[in-house]
This record gives sequence, structure tokens and C-alpha cells, in this order.
Amino acid sequence: MKKIPSFTIDHNRLLRGIYVSRKDEVGNETVTTFDIRMKEPNREPVLHPGASHTIEHLAATFLRNDPIWKDKILYWGPMGCLTGFYLIMKGDLTSGDIVELMKATFQFIAGFEGEIPGAAPKDCGNYLLHDLPMAKWEAKKFKSEVLDQITEKNLFYPA
Repeated sequence: MKKIPSFTIDHNRLLRGIYVSRKDEVGNETVTTFDIRMKEPNREPVLHPGASHTIEHLAATFLRNDPIWKDKILYWGPMGCLTGFYLIMKGDLTSGDIVELMKATFQFIAGFEGEIPGAAPKDCGNYLLHDLPMAKWEAKKFKSEVLDQITEKNLFYPA
């Protein structure tokens, strides 16, 4: 069986960052899938499932309410390897196009106070698996260490 493209990226050299994972044509529209990589694969501890779940809820809520981008957001969800998230958006976009959006998203998560949106039994299939303090810590770390000083090496997959 042929490997899918995301399994051909050298994860031993992959850094934290924002990467275009793929682009697909759906009807007359381009859909861009982003790899929002918060952890260096196989070189640092992965996101705790509770933190990942909380980041999922907060980022999805923030993105789908963003006044500029909300109509382009199709999906935000965790990677199975717990090293980051996938963001799927309408449009033929580059990693650089969404840097400011990701900064705002992770700033929102880092500063979030209150009830986690959708973290109730009627709204979520695993409502007890949340960790807001760790989600905030991970968001702040990613924003300050990666997004606030992003370079080309964090925007394009290693060759």
C-alpha cells in the first residue's frame, strides 16, 4: 500500500511550527490542510490528552467565532500522535497567511478563564478529560517559543 503524503515527512527533522500539509480541490474551491505542530516529534513529551482536548475545544470555538476567518474554518482537531493539531480551511493559503490567526488563537487559550466551551456531558463525549491549566501552559509556551519568533524553518517542511 502506498504511503500517504503526511507519512513521508521526515519527523526526525520536523520542528514546531505551522506547515501546509496538503491542498485539495473540492468543487471549484481549494481546501488547505495545516499541520499546527506544537511538539517536536519523537524528541519531546507529547501533549497530555486532557490538555489536547481542552486546546481542541478552545481553539475550535475561537476560530469559528473569529470575525475575519470564521467562514473559512472547516475543521480543527488533534493529531493522533498528540504532537499538534490539524486545521482545515477554505482557500489556497500558505503557512504565512495564518501566523497572526494562530498567534491570536494561542493567546486566547493561554489567557482563557472560565468554563471550557462544550465541556458538559450533553455537549462532549468525554467531558471529564480536560486540563485547562496545562492547556494554558502549552499554549503560552507554543506562542512565545514558536509563533512569536517564527522563521522559514517553522513554516516549511524539512526537505
